[in-house]
Amino acid sequence: MKVNVLGTEYEVVMSNVEDMPDVFDDRDGDIDETIKRIRIDDYSTSEGDSKCIAKREFLIDKNIRHELVHAFLFESGLAENTDWARNEEMVDWIARQFPKMLKAFKEADAL
Repeated sequence: MKVNVLGTEYEVVMSNVEDMPDVFDDRDGDIDETIKRIRIDDYSTSEGDSKCIAKREFLIDKNIRHELVHAFLFESGLAENTDWARNEEMVDWIARQFPKMLKAFKEADAL
């Protein structure tokens, strides 16, 4: 799929550890801002694994949001100029909280 991030088109590629072992050996997603590509593990090779969470879609969506937050920070120039914009905890916080924030903004009719 293609996603517009501040006027720049990013490609989001869904794959798995069997197809891309070099990518998903120690992470669930990555971004290459130089070629505008995000890769996300779809966890299809984890189906039936008792260690895998029950709702894969929840984790996939969170990982897509996480990498898109990185993309927004790269495209805005913040990733190169601030420590917090490269901080994985901050990026993950935004990715996890954004659905709740969006809901609150909608309830407040503030969009």
